[in-house]
Amino acid sequence: MCLAIPGKILEIDAELDALFRTAKVSFGGIQKSINLCMVPTAQVGDYVLVHVGVAISKIDEEEATRVFNYLKAMGEVEELEINNP
Repeated sequence: MCLAIPGKILEIDAELDALFRTAKVSFGGIQKSINLCMVPTAQVGDYVLVHVGVAISKIDEEEATRVFNYLKAMGEVEELEINNP
């Protein structure tokens, strides 16, 4: 099963062009660097769904909270924290 994780964009690290923009995203306190190539309109403060290190769509805060709560209930958040280098 493929899973996209909701996260909040904290900062956009590179503004070279649409293909090379990266961002620091928080997943419930866990921060990762992700690629924004598929979401060229994403800005700091936006919530995005991230799959294998790439933001695949923007979502609103309510949806992000709902998805993250489902992941917590399934025990997936703990797995993210354990695997966080």
